[in-house]
Amino acid sequence: MEATHTARHPQDANPPSFESVWAILDRISESQEETERIVKENALQTKKDKAEFNERLGNYIKLFGDFTEYTMAPKLREKFTEFGLDFPRTNRNMKVKDKVNNIFLETDIMLENGDKAMLVEIKTQLTVERINKHIERLEKMRKYADLHGDKRTFLGAVAGVVVDDEAREYALNHGLYLIEPAGADLNITSPNGKPKEW
Repeated sequence: MEATHTARHPQDANPPSFESVWAILDRISESQEETERIVKENALQTKKDKAEFNERLGNYIKLFGDFTEYTMAPKLREKFTEFGLDFPRTNRNMKVKDKVNNIFLETDIMLENGDKAMLVEIKTQLTVERINKHIERLEKMRKYADLHGDKRTFLGAVAGVVVDDEAREYALNHGLYLIEPAGADLNITSPNGKPKEW
């Protein structure tokens, strides 16, 4: 069974700029205390109100995630050339649904060339648990590729607006590239030692 690639195209002819999306996400991370206060107040409301609140919050986060993926992909291709990695093709929201072999996975962005592919997972807040899930995703991708004659090497990268020291070191020590906002730009840190290949 072939991988199902689902690419979403924004309807707006003038999507928000990369810089404006990062600025918005930075403001979201800075307002974490306010968000916690709202959630606590929400706990006093009825179950129906909670469900509506959670749905709105989920849609809000998903919207910014979609914008981030859309604006980040071109910048990532450019940045990875600094590491000697040229990826002419980009797939956003890449999915694999292999019912025969029970392999299911999706990733925010997959950068590709004929020899390598980079699976990138983007989170507002990056945690060790989310990094482990991405490592599992890469292992599934390797298994799927082997079953379908795909001999490419797979690399991994994780991106986060909020990245604490533990998550940063964990990602780099496990062979992943780390992507973080740097003002209107983004910064990519290469893994500690050789990047892990799957």
